[in-house]
Amino acid sequence: MKLLTDELRRKLPPLYATEGVSDPTVICKFFLPATAWTWYPVEFDGTDVFFGYVVGQYTELGYFSLSELEEARGPWDLAVELDHFKVTPLSQIRRIHEPDRRTA
Repeated sequence: MKLLTDELRRKLPPLYATEGVSDPTVICKFFLPATAWTWYPVEFDGTDVFFGYVVGQYTELGYFSLSELEEARGPWDLAVELDHFKVTPLSQIRRIHEPDRRTA
């Protein structure tokens, strides 16, 4: 299964496009089944590099790559999947994963 559809490629803003935006929009969500790993892209370079919110051992904003997501395997050799996802402000995603967080 293709992780990143052509439609999502068109919708994701280029890298640094949301740099001055206080609460950017998360367009899609990737997850690794049977683990806590989740990736919420905010920007995409059009080829391989995302900037977004990553939930794993820790929660953080940072860069990750499409090629790494496509190669990653979890328990039982499960692959990263594209989740059904409603476009959501980043602040709401962060509140889910960081309940003590008070601001965006």
